[in-house]
Amino acid sequence: MKLDANDLLLFALIMETGSFARAAERAGLPRSTLSRRLTALEAKLGERLLSRSTRRLSITEFGERILDHAKRLLEETEAATAIAQHRQATPRGVLRVSMPPDFVELDLTRLLLQYAATYPEVRLELDLSPRRVDLLAERFDIAIRAASRLPDDAGLVARQISRLDNRLYASPAYLARYGEPTSPDDLARHVCLGLIGGNGEAIPWRLSRGDESWEGMPNGPLAANSPALQRDLAAHGLGIVALDQRFAGTRVAEGLLRRVLPDWQLPGITLWCVTPGRRLLPARTTAFIDLLRGVLGHAP
Repeated sequence: MKLDANDLLLFALIMETGSFARAAERAGLPRSTLSRRLTALEAKLGERLLSRSTRRLSITEFGERILDHAKRLLEETEAATAIAQHRQATPRGVLRVSMPPDFVELDLTRLLLQYAATYPEVRLELDLSPRRVDLLAERFDIAIRAASRLPDDAGLVARQISRLDNRLYASPAYLARYGEPTSPDDLARHVCLGLIGGNGEAIPWRLSRGDESWEGMPNGPLAANSPALQRDLAAHGLGIVALDQRFAGTRVAEGLLRRVLPDWQLPGITLWCVTPGRRLLPARTTAFIDLLRGVLGHAP
């Protein structure tokens, strides 16, 4: 026996409205069609769901049991419809976004221009700061964060957008002056620029190649929480730096940086889009997330 879920929905609608006439009007069907489909459902189930009279409808004991399932199906259908209608709504209002300042170099300028042109009724407010904002207390809609993992927070939802895959780079001028390392152990005699993480401490370099691994702390005269600053300092010959290729790409194309120890990799860092843990996000927020996935949601 295979039931038609639509017939269960119609049964739930009859009981919700209290009459065939009102249910038929809500469903946009002739009353005769509604009656015929309920009769067919009863035939498949093998028992009556309703006792009909000219004055009133009475649900049977069997009908009560089936109605519990039909109502849940109706509720889920209405919830899915609400989600679809919500996403189709015109984005408007204020969208507050927090991100580290260097992230604007990850092709986010194109995203922001496209968003502003597509949704002119939304006002974008960007907080470009390395600090981790309190989304709920400071009323931010989105925070873009880079981390291997984020701390658990029941009030927030984190979506993976992309990965930052770091590699080592240096300028040709630096390598001509100090020589090119041929193994990670050679890095001890080179100037290595450190990146400061969200906890305020320099991040160690963990290199791997197949089954081989190496770990060390960058020993250079400068550490910063800005990959863009490190990139430009390395391009001017200050030392070796670990960068995602999307940060390094333009300088590599200009001949100002090139790969060092190209067979060795550093651990990837996940790029997260964090939002308050609401079941339904405003249309302006979901539109921004969709664009964000389109621009950054591919591994380099």
